[in-house]
Amino acid sequence: MTVESTAARKPRRSAGSKRTAAKKPPGVQPDLVQLLTPEGKRVKNGEFDAYVADITPEELRGLYRDMVLTRRFDAEATALQRQGELGLWASLLGQEAAQIGSGRATREDDYVFPTYREHGVAWCRGVDPANLLGMFRGVNNGGWDPNSNNFHLYTIVIGSQTLHATGYAMGVAKDGADSAVIAYFGDGASSQGDVAESFTFSAVYNAPVVFFCQNNQWAISEPTERQTRVPLYQRAQGYGFPGVRVDGNDVLACLAVTKWALERARRGEGPTLVEAYTYRMGAHTTSDDPTKYRADEEREAWEAKDPILRLRTYLEASNHADEGFFAELETESEALGKRVREVVRAMPDPDRFAIFENVYADGHALVDEERAQFAAYQASFADEGEGK
Repeated sequence: MTVESTAARKPRRSAGSKRTAAKKPPGVQPDLVQLLTPEGKRVKNGEFDAYVADITPEELRGLYRDMVLTRRFDAEATALQRQGELGLWASLLGQEAAQIGSGRATREDDYVFPTYREHGVAWCRGVDPANLLGMFRGVNNGGWDPNSNNFHLYTIVIGSQTLHATGYAMGVAKDGADSAVIAYFGDGASSQGDVAESFTFSAVYNAPVVFFCQNNQWAISEPTERQTRVPLYQRAQGYGFPGVRVDGNDVLACLAVTKWALERARRGEGPTLVEAYTYRMGAHTTSDDPTKYRADEEREAWEAKDPILRLRTYLEASNHADEGFFAELETESEALGKRVREVVRAMPDPDRFAIFENVYADGHALVDEERAQFAAYQASFADEGEGK
């Protein structure tokens, strides 16, 4: 199986089941910033071409490699969860271009605040993919030091990381640094009050933050049109800062637009909202069944816009990559999948009593009582075994 074929793993529904795609908002959809069409053709954009004008064939191959390896890792993590090795997994299938393009636009001194699906951004920030799985296996509370890569731990509470990012960006500005902050969230999080508060504070304090919304069009089973009557990027107008909608399946456009937004922030021009219009080709998480609320026809239409296939088409048409490159990358991706599987299965079980530590700074009698009760409960299993 080739790496690209992962996108063709279609969720199944029962025979005879009929579903229709959710209706889209009335009116003409705004144009996307697009530099690479779904057919893999390079198109011009007067405003954003300059941000990728000097990109080399080697860098293009690097973007392709990033997306392929991220998808391979994601597929392995999904398989591990299905086999009982992980408790849960949130797949990024279909969103590779939005994450790799924006992630590669950041500088080393920028700070990133993710949600729980930014595996591609984590890859760009140098976080070992295997470290992402510790939390989902239940062996740690994160798996990496945020300050080592300027990449915060995954945030499960929907939208709260935008407040953290805004506060951090305000601090960056007060320190006089020329770095920027980027906060990732989804279309579902855009309905949270925390996001609205973040927009308010970032605008008033001119914070150097980029709000990067991956609009994959489904907040679990809730379509975007149930959350907003206008395109999400237009919300920025009400707060007094720019918003732009980019083709989230176009890695070049995502790279260019994010570079532009980050440079604005570094120059002291304040926040930007980037809406990456993309699609979640898989389930919300491995506990979800998208066939219950989403039409096959909708998914199939988006599979034709696959971000990896469109860049491969461009690379081949431009003679920027040959079969040797693709074959070597396929071998590398298989090695990555094997390593991830081995690392996950070798992870030690967590200390069962660690949950009682650091609850209170000076300890608490109630916590001590609960610890003792839990110890007795654990000991009862050993007693049962001895009695057999």
